[in-house]
Amino acid sequence: MSQALRGVFGAADHQIPAISRVVRQPGFIRSTLLFIAAAALIVASIFFPYWHMRLNAPQFPQGLDLTVYIDHMEGDISTIDGLNHYIGMKPLGGAAQLERLLAPFALGAIVLMILATAFIHRKWFAPLVLPAIFLPLVFLGDMYYWLHSYGQGLDPRAALSSSVKPFTPALLGHGDIGQFSTDATVRVGFWMASVASILILLGLHERRKARQAALREAAAEA
Repeated sequence: MSQALRGVFGAADHQIPAISRVVRQPGFIRSTLLFIAAAALIVASIFFPYWHMRLNAPQFPQGLDLTVYIDHMEGDISTIDGLNHYIGMKPLGGAAQLERLLAPFALGAIVLMILATAFIHRKWFAPLVLPAIFLPLVFLGDMYYWLHSYGQGLDPRAALSSSVKPFTPALLGHGDIGQFSTDATVRVGFWMASVASILILLGLHERRKARQAALREAAAEA
């Protein structure tokens, strides 16, 4: 990864061959296709869940589900809010409101930046793909922030506040909260964004190879 990024982001001006020579390289064509595929995956990921948690409660044998998309939440939200109310946790609808509002616009901008990098050969365009590369990690980081904020910010005046100490629900895997337990996993949308990150890294590598091939051609003709 670091070599690919250095090769694309750190090239000196005198190392950049003629654009027409670069775009004729097979590596450039491959990189363009990889970038387009990555952009398509990110667009498609909007329609699929990124994260899911099942709350296992004694009074709900089938469990309660919370599914998080990039721009909204679904599931047994009102029932979970009802249970959380007794331990002093804020309603789920108040979490990540700004992120969910801006997510469609942010993803649209990310896709445009990927496509700009795909079709325009300029070294200063390459850093535009960094938001897409780090999108899955940013999503998980934001999820952890809100889980921590909600679990650690319990209202001490709640009816059952004394029965549960402040906690941070498990971002991934199994967790226990008093008499309840949780199971959290990433879902299809997250994996689509992760595959897009890998495709972008491969595209950067192919773009670097195309430039190097063009440099060798230019040197051979000199």
